[in-house]
Amino acid sequence: MSANCIKYFFIIIFFAALFIFTGALRGYADIYMYVDSNGVLHFTNVPTSYNYKFYLSENPSKNTNKYSTSKYDHFISEASIKHGVSFKLLKALIKVESNFNPKAVSKAGAMGLMQIMPENFDALKITNPFNPRENILGGTLYLKQLMTRFDGKLPLALAAYNAGPNTVERYKRIPPIKETENYVKKIMRSYNLYKNQ
Repeated sequence: MSANCIKYFFIIIFFAALFIFTGALRGYADIYMYVDSNGVLHFTNVPTSYNYKFYLSENPSKNTNKYSTSKYDHFISEASIKHGVSFKLLKALIKVESNFNPKAVSKAGAMGLMQIMPENFDALKITNPFNPRENILGGTLYLKQLMTRFDGKLPLALAAYNAGPNTVERYKRIPPIKETENYVKKIMRSYNLYKNQ
């Protein structure tokens, strides 16, 4: 190997190490979000007004935390008492919906711990879906409404939470939608685990 080849080899190794160890290959930024008066979500990495609130960091090292399964117990307890819904059922639903991530957003646009759709915010008195207390109180109210609508039949109420109440009413049972069938099974399994703790 010639001296020039060795020199270039070490230069390449140096810059590769520099990029790997400093993260120079990536530009990290924080993401900010706000919901306007029409319910439209706006995201940016450069907030242009005070309406924007911190949403998440693009830096994966900042997002690797495991979400606490007990951090929101006081809000879950409050919602459970206020709306007469089992505390352990709410824990199971949150586990399946967001895995206790208060900033979760689904492909369909559902948001927060209990994955509330934007069209339900007003009816559930939610102004910030990423506020854990608001989200849990609103999601619990919605689940209670579904349980009332489906005469206390929990599997139907859960199916309606996932697929929508009109879909469940159309089939008069858990709809034959794989996602919904699996969703109900997951929540019931998680609920039974919480009950046995």
